[in-house]
Amino acid sequence: QLDPRITRTDLVRHDARAAGHEILQVRVDLPPGVVAPMHTHPGDEVAYVLQGTFEYRLADGAPVTLRAGQALFIPAGTPHSAENVGEGTASELATYVVEKGQPLLVLQE
Repeated sequence: QLDPRITRTDLVRHDARAAGHEILQVRVDLPPGVVAPMHTHPGDEVAYVLQGTFEYRLADGAPVTLRAGQALFIPAGTPHSAENVGEGTASELATYVVEKGQPLLVLQE
């Protein structure tokens, strides 16, 4: 279950040229210490940090720490998490190219 303190603001949703896909752009805000638990998306994601500091974990890889102005590519179906490891609110601009009609986020157990 996602922490209710995570704020998601949908900015753009548009059909992609690739049949059966759509493009979404979402602003995600996490208060300090909040974690978006392991989850997947039905397509690729580019996470661009707008403010603060995030620690991302992709599958079983080493953690990656990103600050404002840095970005990360997350391939389709890759389990990943994000944690605000800074002192203030951390915000990212998430851009997805995903299969249309599928849940955007599937939590991993």
